[in-house]
Amino acid sequence: MYSLFLKEIRSFLSSLLGYVVIIVFLTVIGLFLWILPNSFNVLDFGYANVDGLFIIAPFVFLFLIPAVTMRSFSEERKSGTIELLLTRPLSDLQIVLAKFFAAFSLVIFSLFPTLIYYFSVYQLGFPVGNIDSGGFFGSFLGLLFLGATFVSVGIFTSSITDNQVISFIVAVFISAFIYLGFEFIYSLEWFGNFDLFINSLGISAHYSSISRGVVDTRDLVYFFSLITFFLFLTKFSLARRKW
Repeated sequence: MYSLFLKEIRSFLSSLLGYVVIIVFLTVIGLFLWILPNSFNVLDFGYANVDGLFIIAPFVFLFLIPAVTMRSFSEERKSGTIELLLTRPLSDLQIVLAKFFAAFSLVIFSLFPTLIYYFSVYQLGFPVGNIDSGGFFGSFLGLLFLGATFVSVGIFTSSITDNQVISFIVAVFISAFIYLGFEFIYSLEWFGNFDLFINSLGISAHYSSISRGVVDTRDLVYFFSLITFFLFLTKFSLARRKW
């Protein structure tokens, strides 16, 4: 499993894809936080926080993460190497986890440079250090969970088709629906007493909860359950090829 994990990491870093993802993510976030005139601009806003990072990043992830994961199994299926991969002395779950952690590692690599924004605002605050550190690191943790969830969705959609474009589109649709769809349904107030339950099914409610700086076990259970659900769907998709 570890050798497959390293192979996937090398595959990302030996091609332009890994570097493009990291550069695009940091460039977009940097432009919104420091350059472009908007309500998220730290210098224009005048307050010592980087809330814009955690508002913008999920929407950037919605497109970048499916772009990373669309190759995971689709390319293997199209080239025929999926059969060779499945004959390795690895279980289907180990193969899925190796690809999941490799893609998630790229997400982590792209996120860690954003800590520079925290330390910059920390120094720019008046007085120095006048920033909600708990809120920042809570939001950072939430962003990691969000990224992991999008990765699990992308891995799954890549396992059900040999067309990378279809994998990308379906992953974007599913991720967007889980992130925003339930909140939109909740806003319509169609279900009366069940509205809050409908809202709790979406990522947005739990992401917002963690972003307050309070790590609730219910939010952790939600993210772990969602990630596990899509990883097992991927495992089932691989196992189906043996029937």
